[in-house]
Amino acid sequence: MKAADFRRIALSMPGASESAHMDHPDFRVGGKIFATLGYPNKHYGMVVLSPEEQERFVKSDSAAFTSAKGGWGLRGSTCVRLEDIDAPTLQRAVEIEWRKRAPKRLIKQQTEQ
Repeated sequence: MKAADFRRIALSMPGASESAHMDHPDFRVGGKIFATLGYPNKHYGMVVLSPEEQERFVKSDSAAFTSAKGGWGLRGSTCVRLEDIDAPTLQRAVEIEWRKRAPKRLIKQQTEQ
């Protein structure tokens, strides 16, 4: 997977927009970040999962998923190695975080599709 694929998946979520923070592209819904590209380097993206979800993803595919360093990682920030992730798995991880951040009307719209 390439950064463009990560971007396409993130922006496919209803109401998603691209912005930036800390010199990294990020993806937001309702003004809240649900994914980031380029952290810790250009070979990665990041999603913020619950610590339990993070553990599940890391256990299922430790080549693609790893906890971010420090306190961010302890709170669920999960690095995604782009060359080791497949589109359906990334889609699931992005959607989990998107659902936590999205306004209820967008979640309802997504469910009705």
